[in-house]
This record gives sequence, structure tokens and C-alpha cells, in this order.
Amino acid sequence: MAKYIVKRLLISVITIWLLATISFFLLRTLPGNPFQTNQILSIEMQEKMMTYYGLNRPLLEQYITYLSNLIRGDMGYSLKYTNRTVNSIIKTTFPISASLGLKALALALPIGLFLGVASAKKRGQAVDYACVFISVLGVSIPSFILGSFLQYIFALKLKILPMAQWSTPLHTILPTIALALSLLATLTRVMRASMLEVTTQDYVKTAKAKGLTESKITWSHQIRNAMVPILTLLGPMVATVLMGTFVIEKIFAIPGLGQHFVNSITGLDYTMTMGLIVFYGIFMVTANFIVDIAYGFVDPRIRI
Repeated sequence: MAKYIVKRLLISVITIWLLATISFFLLRTLPGNPFQTNQILSIEMQEKMMTYYGLNRPLLEQYITYLSNLIRGDMGYSLKYTNRTVNSIIKTTFPISASLGLKALALALPIGLFLGVASAKKRGQAVDYACVFISVLGVSIPSFILGSFLQYIFALKLKILPMAQWSTPLHTILPTIALALSLLATLTRVMRASMLEVTTQDYVKTAKAKGLTESKITWSHQIRNAMVPILTLLGPMVATVLMGTFVIEKIFAIPGLGQHFVNSITGLDYTMTMGLIVFYGIFMVTANFIVDIAYGFVDPRIRI
């Protein structure tokens, strides 16, 4: 197991390095420079800004400088936000996005798993059809439509919840539901399919032949083995929702990390874009690494 963990760690480090390298050179292929959109700056001032930030140096030299700073944990200064480092922006906005993501996961995970199990156990019955309908609805409705619908019903018509912002617990309810529904739908579908697959396995038939109760078979055998695909799904899902969902944050005016990611790309803010890409990559790789280790606890056969 120790050899497997070391191997996965090495692969994770290489993955992050490749992500940072490819992103760095791809960003430099975009036309224009970060200061062209600023109407106040003249051509001479733009050139001085490029020199100040070292953007007119040879590309390989820029890459080596960036990589050496990144190894020390320094992601540099933003080119759009004056006197603000990428580290400080992430430190300020990530907790907000993470809070939204954790609330959505806490709501979606237990309900999604429960609906998936209930749907599989009641296959072909009304409960199954209802769960499938909910999952299809959650996957099909875009988040911006769902968010706007929730705002219209609960904020404009019923006036029981705030329209937007992120200041009190009441402000978190609508964006949490809007983000959780798609997660819930995906978890329900995967759990249902996984449960239906393990139901036909030989160990389930053996357990029934031994006289074990249906609940014992479900909790001790079926759900545990059905959780393996869920773990695979949870890795990127957790990383994505914790990093911030731009659409939800935009609709509900949440000052999270998602808005900075899109704005940095459109504004050619190289350091901000690179910082967020690497930060997201580290988050994603770490989540997948934890999932790989968790496999061994869910299914002992994977430890080999």
C-alpha cells in the first residue's frame, strides 16, 4: 500500500507540473496584452507596464521565473487588481466558494444516495419513476434557469428569502439549493445504476442463500460495493463545487472565486489565470488522490 501511495504522489506532482507548464504557454499564445483594454494607458505606458512585470522578457525566462516562484508558493501579483497578490485574492474569496460548495454537498450527498438506493430497491415502481424524474429534471435544467426560478418564486413572489448577496444564513439558502440539485441528480443516477449492477452479483445471491435479511444484505454488501463509482465521481465533484460555480455566484452576486476565474481570462490577467488554474489543479489532483486511497477501504480487493 505504501508503494502505491508513493506512486500516486509522484503522478500527482507530475500532473500539476504539466498543467502549469501547458497553461503557461497556451496563455501566452492569446493575442494582445493585459493592458490593451485600459484606455487610459498610452502605448508607451503599456510598454513600460510590460517591462515592469517582465512580460517582454524571453518566454523561457518568464517560465523559469514563474515556476521557481510557484515552488515557493508565490503566485505573483494580479495584473488587473492593483497591489493585490493572487494568493491574497484566493485567500479572501475561496472560503466563500468553499462554504457554498460544502453546503450544497451536505444537502445533495445524503439525499442523492438515499434516492439512488430507494430507486434501485423499488425498480419499476412509483418510487423508482419519481426518483428517475427528479434526477432527469436536475440534470436537464441549467443552473442559471433554476437559480432565476428560485429567485422569482421565493424572493419576488413569496418574499420569504433574499434575492441575492452572501451576508446572512438566509442568503445562502437559494444558491445552495440551486447548486445542490444538479449534484443530487447526478448522485441519484449513478447510485441507482451501481445498485442495480451489484444486485445481480454472486455474493448477493450467496448472502440470500445464507438466510441474511434484506436490510442486512443491502447495508453490508450492496451499498458498500455500490459506493466505488460514487467515490470516483466525488473526487472531481468536490473539487469543482468547492472552487466555485461561476454561474451560481454570478446570479446570486456571491463574491466567490468563480467570478475572478472568468474575469481573469477575458482580461488577459496572466498571473491570476495561472494562479487559479494551478490552485484548481492542485485541488482536483488532491481530491482524486484521496479517492484513490479511499478505494482500498471501501473495496479491499483494490488494495492489491
